Amino acid sequence: MCSIFGVEGKSIPEETLRACFDRTVSRGPDMSRFIEIPRGYLGFHRLAIMGLTAEGMQPFRMGDSYVVCNGELYGFRPLRQRLIDEGFPIQSASDCEILLPLYKEYGVEMFKALDAEFAMILYDGEADKLIAARDPIGIRPLYYGKLPEGGTAFASEPKNLMGLCDEILPFPPGCYWVDGEFVRYADPAHVDQFTMKDEDHVCQKLRRLLIDGVEKRLDADAPVGFLLSGGLDSSLVCAIARKLLGRPIRTFAIGMDVDAIDLKYARMVADYIGSDHTEVIISEKDVVEALPTVVELLGTWDITTIRASIGMYLVCKTIHEHTDIRVLLTGEISDELFGYKYTDFAPSAAAFQEEAEKRIRELHMYDVLRADRCISVNSLEARVPFGDLKFVRYAMSIDPELKMNRHNMGKYLIRKAFADDHILPEAILWRQKAAFSDAVGHSMVSDLKALAERTYTDAEFAERAAKYDYCRPFTKESLLYRELFERYYPGQARMIADFWMPNRTWPGCDVDDPSARVLSNYGASGE
Repeated sequence: MCSIFGVEGKSIPEETLRACFDRTVSRGPDMSRFIEIPRGYLGFHRLAIMGLTAEGMQPFRMGDSYVVCNGELYGFRPLRQRLIDEGFPIQSASDCEILLPLYKEYGVEMFKALDAEFAMILYDGEADKLIAARDPIGIRPLYYGKLPEGGTAFASEPKNLMGLCDEILPFPPGCYWVDGEFVRYADPAHVDQFTMKDEDHVCQKLRRLLIDGVEKRLDADAPVGFLLSGGLDSSLVCAIARKLLGRPIRTFAIGMDVDAIDLKYARMVADYIGSDHTEVIISEKDVVEALPTVVELLGTWDITTIRASIGMYLVCKTIHEHTDIRVLLTGEISDELFGYKYTDFAPSAAAFQEEAEKRIRELHMYDVLRADRCISVNSLEARVPFGDLKFVRYAMSIDPELKMNRHNMGKYLIRKAFADDHILPEAILWRQKAAFSDAVGHSMVSDLKALAERTYTDAEFAERAAKYDYCRPFTKESLLYRELFERYYPGQARMIADFWMPNRTWPGCDVDDPSARVLSNYGASGE
């Protein structure tokens, strides 16, 4: 990951802006640059992944225009060569250097044509305009806020804008900002017409698109590793990558020291694909000590996100401290597309699809936020094959009747798509889903709940929770997280839309805990 920063206007002292920007230097520890432009300032902290030489440092400049981008532009090499052949002055092997030439050719239409995960701030020198944009899913983070003195500020994380802006909000995915207005250029959750193909055809295409999504994310000039939970999604990513590369990959799993459910499954996958596998074992003490750090780095009060982030943060911390890996492939976004345990209770196919659309549009505040922050704070880059745009758009276009759990097996289509490849053990391919925070160990959530119980009496909980009008905490655990959040981001709770919970309007889903463990259909998922 990298960190970007952009400010309209020059009413705030440069040294103040630099200090705010340097709060996220861990996202890009290799090199930093902060420059003045005609309309304000741009900043860039670099984590070198593509084009590792100094020529790949941003902001890139072409004529009087500048750009900073935290992103990966997939399939950029042929584009780069075409632009060089056409005479554009490209000096580095960085993928992001092609952005200004592409903007010169296509203007803001460039954004909808990119096959990329990105957040960028671009200064158009000819038009004297600042433009910001974010990828359609929001895999790369971007926040914005109005400056009291006038103008708008943009940054990779909300902590960069604390003290500068009264209200900080996530930049909406699939939009660009120009002349003070947001323009939506893409909405991968929206479907005009469902594909009418049968199950076999759908599975064939899902297989091909996911393999393509993994393959393009293996292209890096820095070392690549893989998070392996032992669940279906991360296991598939690892197995596909191992087959494509034709050599062992490096995999990492984490679990509690008493009941790490998924360590055994991750080990099973690692043995099967022959990976260089590392297990990270954590204790109750590790969990409790990490909690404030995790809330601060996340910038959320959401229960599910915080629970699932503790293990991810700690495994990434180990990777950062003990390896040379710079890029991590992960298994996020499959659940939103193909269903959680709670979506088994969807009352109709239409309701299933509506829920999927909502989840995809909100991903940037939850699972995607978790992956970005836990990985980037440890100076690593996340890549998410299930978030490949072609894959997401096709998955959303599948008739939801096919995605409903009609086989007593969640995410059946993905499992069937790879059933004939034999790249995973059958026990993994057809294993019921377990929630990530549970899979790290049931005891982890119990430890967090116990901490909250020790922190508040019943009377203290009632009194302190009542202070919050927006998304009021409803358990002692959620109050603990909210108060930690307010310590670091006072008054900014609206950065998050709501608690990530099962759809309480559905029968069987009116629960007070977000874990799938509390649902009646959880069964043997966590064993």
